Amino acid sequence: MSSLREGVATMVTLLTTPADRELVVTRTFDTVPERLWEAWTRPEHVREWYGVAALTTTVVDIDLRVGGAWRWGQTGPDGQEIVFSGVYEDVVPAERLDYTEVFEQMPDGEPVRVTLTFDATPDGGTALTSTSFWPSNESRDQALAAGMEAGIREQYDRLAEYLKTL
Repeated sequence: MSSLREGVATMVTLLTTPADRELVVTRTFDTVPERLWEAWTRPEHVREWYGVAALTTTVVDIDLRVGGAWRWGQTGPDGQEIVFSGVYEDVVPAERLDYTEVFEQMPDGEPVRVTLTFDATPDGGTALTSTSFWPSNESRDQALAAGMEAGIREQYDRLAEYLKTL
């Protein structure tokens, strides 16, 4: 999706809640699926765009295989860590990732189940769609209220800028 801001086309990150416990994030990137996949699945790339600029990315571990674990995290100026981790349930290169996600600062919480798809667009871009199913509407809505939406938008903007360097 694009919109016009001051005459310049910009990409829009759209978050929707189409059903109970569901959150869908969509964004089209100006690159082919293979390049976006590489940026999303190789630690040396993820370190360059993950999270928000005010924090420092300190952890990017990726064991990209079915049953393999992943762990991504950032640390704030005060030393507070924000770390997410999970397990890959299905891996189809440059097409789809299915995985679980847990916020490690709430280790007793049930995992969120995520499907990430990389779909080529007619103009040579890639539509990235993240569909997540949360343990409850309350947990999803709490995450959104805590600033998740702004964080995702900034992270996807950072990813779009980083992709220009690949």
